[in-house]
Amino acid sequence: MVIQQNDPMHPGAFIKRVYLQPNDISSNELARKLKVSPGLISRLINGKTDISPAMALKLSVVLGRSPESWLLMQDNYDLWKARKEIDLNNYNTIEFAV
Repeated sequence: MVIQQNDPMHPGAFIKRVYLQPNDISSNELARKLKVSPGLISRLINGKTDISPAMALKLSVVLGRSPESWLLMQDNYDLWKARKEIDLNNYNTIEFAV
């Protein structure tokens, strides 16, 4: 049996779907709470910018979850995206002496 994993969601889309939409919170309100520009939040929730360590710290206080979980979500998304874009067929493993 093959278990198919869903494509990971960009953390910004997750924020929009889990926190903003169900709680009727605007991106401008979130920007005020995070003390960042509305443009930055717009880019984040639209998947145009990534979560930085500083943003992960702020999100952990304002929305919850650990900073590590926010960064892990970003890393998982980035790795998934790289796997789709990079062809590894021309790479070979180095054989190390025992």
